[in-house]
Amino acid sequence: MGAERADGGLGPLAARARAELVREIAESGAFSADPRWRDAFADVPRHLFVPSYFIGVPGGYERLWGEDPDPRRRERWLRGAYADQPLATRMRDGELISSSSQPSLMATMLAGLGVRDGDRVLEIGAGTGYNAALLAHRLGPGAVTTVDLDPEITESARAHLAAAGYRVAVVTGDGVRGCPERAPFDRIIATVTLREVPGEWLGQCTPGARIMAPLSTGIVVLTVRDAAFAEGRFLATPAYFVALRGGGAPGAGPELGRLPRSLARDEGFRFVLTLVAGSGGADAREVLRVWEREGRPGRSRFGVTLDAGRVSVWLDDPAGPHVWGVPGDA
Repeated sequence: MGAERADGGLGPLAARARAELVREIAESGAFSADPRWRDAFADVPRHLFVPSYFIGVPGGYERLWGEDPDPRRRERWLRGAYADQPLATRMRDGELISSSSQPSLMATMLAGLGVRDGDRVLEIGAGTGYNAALLAHRLGPGAVTTVDLDPEITESARAHLAAAGYRVAVVTGDGVRGCPERAPFDRIIATVTLREVPGEWLGQCTPGARIMAPLSTGIVVLTVRDAAFAEGRFLATPAYFVALRGGGAPGAGPELGRLPRSLARDEGFRFVLTLVAGSGGADAREVLRVWEREGRPGRSRFGVTLDAGRVSVWLDDPAGPHVWGVPGDA
């Protein structure tokens, strides 16, 4: 599609809205680690990747789209495309199955990924293709592979990337398996919530590679030593993503019914309890005692170790007193 058709003739407004979004993200400090991400967000037209999306209204959802015959609704669509907020882009039977993440969170994650010139990156969860386009802008043609289980999502992402002029390998497949045919990778970034980091990914990484993945309601950043070992901590920021479909989809949340309502609703405690829920010995009340005794620690004090198929979650120190074993996928 042409740019004029894609923005409904609102090109100047799109440019202004994109510039304002970039300024807003810059104020958060997300570009300080690598200023080249500012150029990526300034150049990649997000509206080409969200030709339509859904917004919540009383009783359901309203769809906004770039070819709406009503010029006021087209303007609403365009302004929303450049708002610093997640956008629900695909619904199925009332369930959200794909979205475009909040741009400031995307910038935080991309900066934390620590890419270098020449890196090859695997993205798990193609979404709209926007995140892959930002990576391709930074790293160049052929450096980025994005994988998604849903052929409708990959077809759409492929079309969006082509319309915006970015060369990315878009693969339809189960992200739990990674993408062995295009390995090895220097960075793996997941944009869907996982139950655990699949061990298969480590074998597709170069030594010293970095894996960034949403777990529970946080984002862990692991450094890969070899095909059997990786370790790292969570970012401080909370994060909420659509769950990965397929073999690595998160299981049901932990039972919170026996806890006081205030704790069951406490976002920080829910993060910790969900994170360690896979451990057969992780009793909710014991986790609560540790959490309160340690001063209700935030996400950045927690970390994850993958070691030969064994997975552990820890507080402060992987060799410290607060380590919970979680069944791995090996």
